[in-house]
Order: sequence, then structure tokens, then C-alpha cells
Amino acid sequence: MAQDDLPRLGQISAVVCNYNGMAYLERCVSALVAEGDRLAEIVVVDNLSTDGSREFLAQRFPSVRVIAMPDNGGPARARNQGLREAKSRWVLTLDNDAIVTPGMLERLVEAARDVRRPAVLQPRSVFASEPSRVHYDGGFLHYAGLIALRNFYAPVAEAVGHAIESVDVAIAVCLLLDKTRIMALGGYDERYFILFEDLDLSMKLRRTGQAILSVEDAIVLHEEGTAGISFREGPSYPKRRVFFHSRNRWLYLMRCHRARTLLVSAPGLALYEAFWLAFAIKQGAFGAWLSGKWAFLRLWGESLAQRRRLGAKATVSDRHLLRGGPLTVTPAVARSGWMRYVVRLLDGGLQAWWALARHVPW
Repeated sequence: MAQDDLPRLGQISAVVCNYNGMAYLERCVSALVAEGDRLAEIVVVDNLSTDGSREFLAQRFPSVRVIAMPDNGGPARARNQGLREAKSRWVLTLDNDAIVTPGMLERLVEAARDVRRPAVLQPRSVFASEPSRVHYDGGFLHYAGLIALRNFYAPVAEAVGHAIESVDVAIAVCLLLDKTRIMALGGYDERYFILFEDLDLSMKLRRTGQAILSVEDAIVLHEEGTAGISFREGPSYPKRRVFFHSRNRWLYLMRCHRARTLLVSAPGLALYEAFWLAFAIKQGAFGAWLSGKWAFLRLWGESLAQRRRLGAKATVSDRHLLRGGPLTVTPAVARSGWMRYVVRLLDGGLQAWWALARHVPW
């Protein structure tokens, strides 16, 4: 990478994705404003919020550029629009519930000079309500169409790894992106709306030989997420999340995994799908699960076309990238003793199949 292609303080755009996030915007944008001339600009892409977000920004942060989207096309579309309109090649993208901490940006810029020439750098995301606990440290590509998350919910003091780690998946809460390389791959796939869009982008980057780094001494605080979709606690799993998981996991598999990979993975894929169906039924969300599958089937042809396009660009095989585990789930899902047992059994079955499948020539 030429020296001119590296990020520099003062030449980085910040892009915040917002939908009805006025409760978060004060803390999120104030932290960015505090970066001063370390940022070239601050842009908020608003997905037709109805909570007064745009009016609040105009009054409280008049120097912030607001891009008003004509509808709520989801964070994937908003991030793409922000990347297209950003002045700088390197862009710090954030969800509205992410709060940068002092020194985070400098640490990401320093790590971008790593010899691995990263296209994406992820800071360590910790819970804003419990900064001593990791939320996201990136992860790896699970063959079942999932992310094997690193240090998920682990106490920071017990988190494993070095200051800078190569990962295969970056979580879109907060990322420093080389927009030239991201947009060369089409950016985020807007069909996902939300969930799996960052997994899809990560797989495209890794299959084309590009690096993703997790920078664990760069810290971003993560608040509560989007109502009706995000889940951390509570007895009820959101039905919209069931729908998007049911649809988007298979969109990702069909778009990003080769046909031979899907064939070899089939028993593990079926095992996980049976678990997910049973979970959806238990949550009273069978209709959402079924709607997700129907929505996926309607995009079948388009998914095959995208797989062919990615295959033409790919330089790294699925076999080299994919892992058998571990399966990571939000602790609240497996809080009861019997559910913990089911998750352990599922994880063991998935890992056992992959251990066998790795010995099959494909």
C-alpha cells in the first residue's frame, strides 16, 4: 500500500448511521466532535427518523452534515450512502449507539500501517453499561453461516489475544474502512437490511485476500442497540430478528459459500436449522421463521448470480477460511440449564461434523 493510501488524522471522515436514535445521538456525536481536527468531517445518515433526530442534530450540532434518506432502507444502505458521500478515502463508520473513546482513533490509524495492509480495522467494543466486559472483538467464519465471536461477553481482564489480531469477521458497530476497497466489492449488500450484512462483507474481503484487524487497545463503548431488533436481555426474542435471521443466514450462505461447500456442510446446516426452528417455535415466532424462508426463496436467482460474481474474484478458498466453531450465542438465550445443554450439544455436533468434513476432498 502506498504511503498516500494510509489513513492520517485529519483526513478521516466519520459516518454515523441513524434511525430513531435521538436517545443515543448526543453521546455518539459529542464524542466525535471532541476529536476536533482529527476528523475531516462528521456525517450522519438518517433513515427517515420520526423521533426528531434530524431537528435535534440541526439545533445541537449545526456543523454536522446530515444526509436525509428518502426511506428506511436499513443500515447497509445508509452506510453505503455515507461511504459514497464521504470526502475521505478512510471512513470511520459508527452505529448511533457507539461512543468513541479518547485515543481510539489514533490507535486505529497506527494499526492501519500494519504489514498485513488491512481494508478494515475494528476497535474492541465494550458494553457502555459495563466497560469491563467485551461485547465484540471480531470473529471467525463458521461454516454454518454464523460468526464464531472472539471474547464474546468475556471480562476484559480475561480476554485472549494480542493488541492487534487478524480476524475474518468485523462487526459493524464501529469500523475504520478503506472505502476504495470496500466499494470495489460493492459495499454492504443492501438486500440484508440488517443482520449478516457485516458477515457478508467480511467474507467478500477475506475471499479476495484482504485483511481485517481487531485492534484491542482501541475502545468503543456500545449502548443498547435498535429497539425491536437488538437483543441482550429479556424473555422475548424479537420476531423481526427471527425473520431477518431466518432469511439472511441463507442469503449469506447462497451468496458467499460455494456449492461444494454447501454440499459438504449440509448435515451441519440442517442441524443448526432444526435448532433455530425449534427456538423460533418456542418464542412464538414460527410465522416469522417461515416468512424469512419465503423471502429468501424469492431472492434465490439473484443470490446465485452474486455467488458467481464473487467466485470470479475470489483468491482464497472456503476450505481455508471456514471453521467448525465455537458456536457463540447471547448468554440470555442459554440462561436456563436445559438450554445451555442444548447449545453445548449443538456446538459439539457442528464441530464433530466439520472435523469429519475437513477430511473429505472438496
